[in-house]
Amino acid sequence: MAQYTWTWDAPTGTYKQHALSKKIFRAAVAETQLIDHVQPISSFGRRQGENVTLTRIRTIAEPTSPVLTEGERIPEDTFALSTTSITVQEWGRSVPFTSLAEDLSFFDQENAIQGELKRQMKLCLDTGAATAFKQAKIKYVPTGEASANVATNGTAATPALANLNMFHVEEIRDLLYDTYFAEPAEGGDYIGVFRTLGIRGLKRDPAWDQWHVYTDPSAKYNGEVGRIESVRFQETNHSNALAKKGTGSVLGEGFIFGKDAVAMAEVLTPEMRAAIPADFGRSKAVAWYGILNFGIIWGTGNAGEVKIVHVTSST
Repeated sequence: MAQYTWTWDAPTGTYKQHALSKKIFRAAVAETQLIDHVQPISSFGRRQGENVTLTRIRTIAEPTSPVLTEGERIPEDTFALSTTSITVQEWGRSVPFTSLAEDLSFFDQENAIQGELKRQMKLCLDTGAATAFKQAKIKYVPTGEASANVATNGTAATPALANLNMFHVEEIRDLLYDTYFAEPAEGGDYIGVFRTLGIRGLKRDPAWDQWHVYTDPSAKYNGEVGRIESVRFQETNHSNALAKKGTGSVLGEGFIFGKDAVAMAEVLTPEMRAAIPADFGRSKAVAWYGILNFGIIWGTGNAGEVKIVHVTSST
């Protein structure tokens, strides 16, 4: 199919104005947050196969008493290792165009296409990271302003009936720290990444206002949540990564997590590629391409191994 259809401006009819703005106006894309919190596996790369195995050290249990008795051997404890693996896959998308379109266009089509593909690539990687985060076994479902259902088998047991608020942040922080002994992600803080609706639920909580009266009075003005109960919050509007869930879409989905949550195995870092022109240079294409994948590091619900709490709903 021809990409251009030519019509006459003259000698009949009116003359048309063909002047174009020298600026290209692009449609906006969603914010990406989760990709920034995955842990690259530095020892894995090209010519090492399609799988990488992650070795994990399980916790050595604390004894009832470490006190020794003279003349008796020091008691021995069990040291256990476990493994998980990530299988890499090819990722990529392309956009074809023709030399005719390039020769007749006012703008540099190849550069414009590359720019949009880079934005698409960023969204795809963020969704891939979110998919790995959602493998977390701990599913926290707000069922009221001061109540929740917590599942440990990786499946949310009930629909969410309330949005995120200060009560739920306090409960999740205590779960991670006091029940599951999860190490904070950075700077002594856990990280919370939530869809905008979940962040809005926090901002509308009167307890949040009180929290910021003395700590950061400008937070509401700046549209920030900041740090609450040793959790640093980030907001995303990327609907493919995190959704609005629950009864009446009441909940903004999200995660609160600590260190060693999700890993990224990468054989080839995603890059832009131009196809070899075909049909004597008339057919062209640009693509982004990489070989990688994401995986949760500890996919269990055991104390000492849980790193992520997924705030979600069964619907």
